[in-house]
Amino acid sequence: MVGIAFADPITTQAPSEIKTHFVDEQIMIMADISNNQDTQQNFAYITQVKNDDDIVISLSWLTGSLSPRQSFSPAQSWIPAESGVYYIQVFVWESVDHPEALSPPLSMTVNVSERKS
Repeated sequence: MVGIAFADPITTQAPSEIKTHFVDEQIMIMADISNNQDTQQNFAYITQVKNDDDIVISLSWLTGSLSPRQSFSPAQSWIPAESGVYYIQVFVWESVDHPEALSPPLSMTVNVSERKS
């Protein structure tokens, strides 16, 4: 089973409920992005996961280009190795080398538990 954490594309904060997932369960971090301009737009979709001690434990990105008026729903996967509360942030920048924000960051909280057998 795949657990999915959605970024809310309308606000900068994900819904306030805490999502529960399990250790060794894949979590897909997804958001909808759109190019509302009349020109092509390069982008870097970056996900950062921090633990309860505010230490970055996962950082990943993908890059691409959106045509005018095109939308895309990128996703990055993460598999937690330990139980705990994790803070996920999603950034959409012009590129990894040129960190100009194309939208406000999104954030969500994910609760990871040990699966009971």
